[in-house]
Amino acid sequence: MSGVITIYTDGACSGNPGKGGWGAVILKEEKEIHLSGFEPLTTNNQMELTATIEALKSIEKTSNIHIYTDSQYVKNGINQWILNWKKNGWRTANKKSVANKELWIELDRCVEAHKIEWFWVKGHSGNHYNEIADKLAVDAIKNSK
Repeated sequence: MSGVITIYTDGACSGNPGKGGWGAVILKEEKEIHLSGFEPLTTNNQMELTATIEALKSIEKTSNIHIYTDSQYVKNGINQWILNWKKNGWRTANKKSVANKELWIELDRCVEAHKIEWFWVKGHSGNHYNEIADKLAVDAIKNSK
């Protein structure tokens, strides 16, 4: 494994559910890579998860990765809640089905391939790369036809 790859992710939704966009900024080997996408009917949490999944899927080799997200849902879900969800057959502590189960399963698979440290960053607080990820997500919605 070489140097650390840094990823900033964000999701956005116009209505919740509604039109959604996701964005990711990947800082890798002196390069800044921008990824984004659009879904016609989704939720903000689904877009936050999708941004992280798509960013990780773009990393081809096993890597050391730092992921910065403004989503406590993603950070806490992958670091804390998912262990009990899997142990409890993808049920919450209240015995309800886990929301966005398919995305969580996909994220869990993506995470296995890497050594990842997770960081929470306050959204809309002037963090340069978080602001870019947010703009990518919002622009994905604006540019959809």
